[in-house]
Amino acid sequence: MRISLIITTYNWPQALDLALTSVAHQSRMPDEVIIADDGSGEETARLVASWGARLGVPLLHVWQENQGFRAGRSRNRGIAAASGEYVIAVDGDMILHKHFVADHERAAEPGCFVQGVRIPTHPHGAAWLLKRRSTWVNCFTPGLRRRHQALRSHWLSRQFSRPSVTMARVKSCNQAYWRSDLIAVNGFEEHMVGWGFEDKECAARLLHLGVRGKELRYAALAAHLYHAGRAPQGHNPNTVLFNATLKSRRTRCDLGLDQHLAEFAGGIPVAARPPYRLG
Repeated sequence: MRISLIITTYNWPQALDLALTSVAHQSRMPDEVIIADDGSGEETARLVASWGARLGVPLLHVWQENQGFRAGRSRNRGIAAASGEYVIAVDGDMILHKHFVADHERAAEPGCFVQGVRIPTHPHGAAWLLKRRSTWVNCFTPGLRRRHQALRSHWLSRQFSRPSVTMARVKSCNQAYWRSDLIAVNGFEEHMVGWGFEDKECAARLLHLGVRGKELRYAALAAHLYHAGRAPQGHNPNTVLFNATLKSRRTRCDLGLDQHLAEFAGGIPVAARPPYRLG
């Protein structure tokens, strides 16, 4: 199975550097890595270019202009550029356990998307990982919250992973999907701009289509580097669109993935990578 790992990022190159370091240490490397960049500056571009020559797999930098928080559009462009039939999506502040990709590959099954866990860190934990450039993700890693979630065990995963996922647990920082399923629902709703709910809204359409979501525990571990909260204060207009999707049970969004597919229809020439920046 060909796997594309999509990493979303925006102007935190130190975290992205550590995330890519954790990718380089994978026991099962993804077949390609795509940086879905929501308008970062040149420091991020230089970082990705430096990784292109040493990651060992094709690395694409899919950049879009900074016009505010447009995570859904950024992810859609990454999905459009992906050549793998299976897509794993993480955020650029996630540090991956060395068996992260292998665990997701093991958990993949037709007609299903997978929701992984996010192991949060305290501020001092994130600082410790960044200072030491450590990709050590287990229950002994300093500064973890919910430390019990950092235990990797095949037996515990079989016992405690759930065959369905609740909407409250849907988070796009650690998910895996069949690319064909994302194409069927037209990816993420790009009318949803600003923080929040674009991941839940996309998951809702997958569920309406009949794609089951399952929650993976004690496997595909990833630690989230602490940062200040980004949730808006007061009313979030994205909730209106999310609730409309739940009410209508629609399976496809109007403004989504299909508008980007033609740009990448011919694929990215192998000779052009790594690195290759699109934007």
